[in-house]
Amino acid sequence: MNARLYPDRPFLAASIAVVRAGKVLLAARTTLPDEQVFSLPGGIVEVGETLETAALRELVEETSVTAEIVGFNGFREVIDRDETGRFRRHFVIASFAARWLAGEGEPSAEAPEIIWTDLAEAATLPLTTGLMRLLERACDMVGGSS
Repeated sequence: MNARLYPDRPFLAASIAVVRAGKVLLAARTTLPDEQVFSLPGGIVEVGETLETAALRELVEETSVTAEIVGFNGFREVIDRDETGRFRRHFVIASFAARWLAGEGEPSAEAPEIIWTDLAEAATLPLTTGLMRLLERACDMVGGSS
């Protein structure tokens, strides 16, 4: 069984919204219930790792893109219950806005589809809950001149 399902505590994670020339990097998820839904690169924070370091590490691991963080972009909580009411998943995700430095974005096992998209197109895509607000804030923080 997946160790992240039916946890006895929340998991701490970090994500990163990378902006390049007014477009943001999105990755399709591979795990249910968000399979084929676009989200930000990110993952679980490892022991001894800062939130910023985790976000940048996950970005490289999932997409081969490098970036510099410009600021904290907010947080999301993912709490989901199964049909019996038991807590199936609980994540607290710290999200950062970042300026692109290098890399076009390479698909990986965790992110089989990588796209650069503007906000108008992002609004038409299947996105994880609450993502559009993070994308808008990241674009405001970074600006379109990356």
